[in-house]
Amino acid sequence: MSNLFLFILLLSSSLNVVFSGGGDKNPFTPKAYVLRYWDKAIQNTLPKPSFLVSKASPLTAVEAAKYAKLAATNSLTARLPEFCSAAHLLCFPDIAPNLSKRDKSQSFTGYDDGQNFTSYGIGGAGSQNDFKNYSNGFFNPGVNEFRSYSRSSGGGSETFTGYGEGNNVVEERFNTYGKLSGGGTGKFTEYATDSNVPNLQFSSYGEETGGRQESFSKYSDDGNAGDQTFSNYGKNSAGAVSEFDSYGNNSNVASSTFSSYGGQGAGENETFTNYGINENVPEENFKNYGSGTTGGTQTFANYRDQANVGDTSFTSYDKESNNGTATFSNYGQSFNEGTDTFKGYAQNSTGSAGFKEYGVNTTFKEYRKDGASFSSYTKSTSSSAHVSGSLNKKWVEPGKFFRESMLKEGTIMPMPDIKDKMPKRSFLPRSVLTKLPFSTSELKRIFKASDESSMDKMIKDSMGECTRAPSAGETKRCVGSVEDMIDFATSVLGRDITVRSTENVNGAKKNVMVSKVKGINGGKVTKSVSCHQSLFPYLLYYCHSVPNVRVYEADLLDPNTKTKINHGVAICHLDTTAWSPTHGAFLALGSGPGKIEVCHWIFENDMTWTIAN
Repeated sequence: MSNLFLFILLLSSSLNVVFSGGGDKNPFTPKAYVLRYWDKAIQNTLPKPSFLVSKASPLTAVEAAKYAKLAATNSLTARLPEFCSAAHLLCFPDIAPNLSKRDKSQSFTGYDDGQNFTSYGIGGAGSQNDFKNYSNGFFNPGVNEFRSYSRSSGGGSETFTGYGEGNNVVEERFNTYGKLSGGGTGKFTEYATDSNVPNLQFSSYGEETGGRQESFSKYSDDGNAGDQTFSNYGKNSAGAVSEFDSYGNNSNVASSTFSSYGGQGAGENETFTNYGINENVPEENFKNYGSGTTGGTQTFANYRDQANVGDTSFTSYDKESNNGTATFSNYGQSFNEGTDTFKGYAQNSTGSAGFKEYGVNTTFKEYRKDGASFSSYTKSTSSSAHVSGSLNKKWVEPGKFFRESMLKEGTIMPMPDIKDKMPKRSFLPRSVLTKLPFSTSELKRIFKASDESSMDKMIKDSMGECTRAPSAGETKRCVGSVEDMIDFATSVLGRDITVRSTENVNGAKKNVMVSKVKGINGGKVTKSVSCHQSLFPYLLYYCHSVPNVRVYEADLLDPNTKTKINHGVAICHLDTTAWSPTHGAFLALGSGPGKIEVCHWIFENDMTWTIAN
């Protein structure tokens, strides 16, 4: 033990005795250091913002010294669980080795410990299996794995009502459902709907079944961001009736891959109704639909309909099938064009294939010319985006963007959902942060992030944003401590500054009435430093300078009772010339880059630094 560590340990213990009963007043804690640093770096007597101070590390002085030493000696990984817990970080647990198992006919109404399930309903001939909820509403990040449900059953009825609904930043895996089953029915209602930043893997549904009726109602609908993969649905099955109703609909900036639907089957009746409908900026890859099937019918109703921009590809539809019927009704009818690629349709097949509608701004390669038909194929006639007047506001939440003229007393306007959906974390103490390498590979090692895992993605994505070159006129920095944020803000704005954020989330997704409005810097054009959370193991903010803005504070009232419910902070960007023509602000407000100013509220746990007055 070093002399410095021993000194801090003894002194901290003494001070804890002295200050016992009076709260945490130990001057050596990371939070106490932040308060002193604020007084040293910022030259005014305004109150310290509690919303920022509360994010300082909760570590004690002894813990901070211990973990700083472990970080310096490259030994934190061995103590990762206790470090994550003490420092209030986002870490994923290892998969537990002892998993639950249940067989035969039974009902299961809820399983919510956020861990794993080996098998349910194995070999239950004529069984009636009912699984209602698995790990729903699991808000704390974690790893869920369900290995097998209703494997090798025969002639029974299985229902799975909900898996992982409403979860936040979780990694969820479902390996097999109904594999090697004969006859009977299988119904899967919802998987990971209404989830925030999930990493989803569904390996196999209804594989190698015979004469079975199966349906999958919803997979990852209404989600936000994250990655999703579905490997096999109905592969190598015979005489089955399969329905997949909804995959990824109404999702926001999600990435999804569907590897195989109905491949190598015989005499199946397969229907896929909706994939990626009403999505915002999707990244989708559908690899194989009905490849190598014999007889039967296959129907795909809607793929990427009414989506907003994004990047999608469909690799193979009805390839090398025999004597079947394949119909694709609607592909890529987007209201705001993205990039679509369709590489194979009915290649080397001998059945009947029909394609009714295929959208704009697309490429179609490897298309069987004989025995297949197109009802409608729309080629893009312009490189510019076509934005339908009836749909141009579809993907912009009411109130997310507004004009500066709305910020006046008496205005009633919608407030968007400003609630912070990130998992709660704390900053690291600077003493620990400075000893951690800001490197993707090293951080993956320290936080045990396996390739393609949720942790891997969040580290790569945030590091990519932090290390990219700044945009024209931008000054940027990612900060993992309060002290680093203060340093960056003062370097841009000077030392007579403060930081502001909207007070709470009251009024979100409702109408609010604007009351008293105050313009910062007297309502004059100014510049600010805006800081936005990144999804990262410890609390990390992406901060950047924002010139040519006006910043406002406004009391917000309930329109009916006229009582104050919130104190909002809004920023108005006066120069939008560099913004994309398809930016949501222009979809919501009309106009285009450089033609209008755009205002928005500061969301919960985001913040903006300005001069003090």
